[in-house]
Amino acid sequence: MSDTGRGDLLLEVRNLQVHFYLFEGVVQAVNDVSFDVHRGRTLGIIGESGSGKSVSAQSVMGIVPSPPAKQLAGEIRLHRATPDGGIETVDLGRLDPRGQEYRDVRGGEIGMIFQEPMTSFSPLHTVGDQIGEAILLHIPDSTPQSARERTVDLLRRVGIPRPDRAVDAYPHELSGGMRQRAMIAMALSCDPALLIADEPTTALDVTIEAQILELIQELQDDLNMAIIYISHDLAVVGGVADEVMVMYLGLVMEHADAETIFDEPLHPYTRALWQSIPKIDGPLEQLVPISGNIPNPFAVHKGCPFYARCTERIQGVCDESPPPVLEPRQGHTVRCFLYADDVDLASNGAAGD
Repeated sequence: MSDTGRGDLLLEVRNLQVHFYLFEGVVQAVNDVSFDVHRGRTLGIIGESGSGKSVSAQSVMGIVPSPPAKQLAGEIRLHRATPDGGIETVDLGRLDPRGQEYRDVRGGEIGMIFQEPMTSFSPLHTVGDQIGEAILLHIPDSTPQSARERTVDLLRRVGIPRPDRAVDAYPHELSGGMRQRAMIAMALSCDPALLIADEPTTALDVTIEAQILELIQELQDDLNMAIIYISHDLAVVGGVADEVMVMYLGLVMEHADAETIFDEPLHPYTRALWQSIPKIDGPLEQLVPISGNIPNPFAVHKGCPFYARCTERIQGVCDESPPPVLEPRQGHTVRCFLYADDVDLASNGAAGD
């Protein structure tokens, strides 16, 4: 979690909509998702599997597989620095994901740490060659020798022992924690303004996880880097994020600063997530899981997608109309009828959206 104040705006995502067209039907993976990311700040995105959190991040990187995916709507605007010290705005949604300009952004201004480094690195090439390739592609006037020297320095910076030897190692020769550190080194190889970390500690034990999280935060402080941190682990997100966005079936259900959303959650889904966390400092009680399962992703929901699992649902309202996005507190938005001043008015208004 950054100690700096709200930094300059780096990324704007507005009304993003991504659907997957499969043989079984259409999956509305991301629906009307909007958020901002500021320099030096961390946005945490949490939700169960299938919530759309990874697809949202992949859309920013331009790596959503198309087909079967298609971006139907939305804007993704990157405010990047220019050589003369100014700021220019690039609408990533209008660029060809396979074009050179997007490739310059991907790996240059934006880096990404993927869930499983063993499948992200090629087994046929050394770690050093793969990191060096990114440096040669994105840093002007780089040479193979300078790329190797920079790679060794990056491996040292992320805490890999004997980096001058590790640079020539193949991925399978490194432990899981060392591979993840090497993946972080690759993501940081071109000094990105934005780092997207998609479940970066999923395959690691808790000790290595703590070390990786500490490393990411140290690097953020050093580089004033913005981070999008994606996870299903609420405790991890609570420790690293400045603000949190909760997603469910492609929708943002709640969005606020981290302290508020953990201390005073508003949406029934967010509260249910919090209640499902075991309390190690309290009395031993039965776990409180969220009832039911995530609905069929191919189904089209007339009302709130969380309706069937919600313990506070209003029959005839929540199942009849899409819930509106409300702002009960300044800077704290929630997609729920419970916070409308008048449920009937809210229902009528939502039905017309």
